[in-house]
Amino acid sequence: MTIQDALKQRNMSIYRLAKASKLPYATVNDICNGKAQLERCSAETIYRLAHALKVSMEELLAPCVLKRSSFENFKSSVCHRVKELGDIDFIADTLESQEIRIYYDRKWYPESLYLLAMLDYISRENDIPLCNEYDDLRMCKLEKPIYPASIRALSAAAKNESAMDHAAANAIPEFKRFNIIENEVRNVI
Repeated sequence: MTIQDALKQRNMSIYRLAKASKLPYATVNDICNGKAQLERCSAETIYRLAHALKVSMEELLAPCVLKRSSFENFKSSVCHRVKELGDIDFIADTLESQEIRIYYDRKWYPESLYLLAMLDYISRENDIPLCNEYDDLRMCKLEKPIYPASIRALSAAAKNESAMDHAAANAIPEFKRFNIIENEVRNVI
């Protein structure tokens, strides 16, 4: 949760946060507007802000320490996790971790929907009923299709979109539903 999200959730102004945290307005204003980095503040400053916002220090700092990798790296990581854990353990681990919802709440929509697509695909492959906990997300769709880097490169090299059209036509349905074009998730090295 960003500090802006916490302010919005509490319906609190920067001025009120400064008063409640007993920190100088200029300091709080600089943090809230990105002029000062929260992760470089003293523990006392972070504590006061978190206490005033009624969130944990960890929750307040999470956006500062969580770095988003490229989508290609994320996809590779998920595919390797499936291979390492096996289908059933991957399903259990993913459902237990709540990663899908966590990514979605961070507004990391491609990652959230990719993981949900993988969960649904593996569930179908193993004749396991879908977890209805994510039915609301199953109605979402990315605005533009996301193609694998290899398909985009092939299309650019050929100077036409035939590779992209072919990939879209043969995409795994669980991924295509979210506008993610994915043809192969099992053969990872």
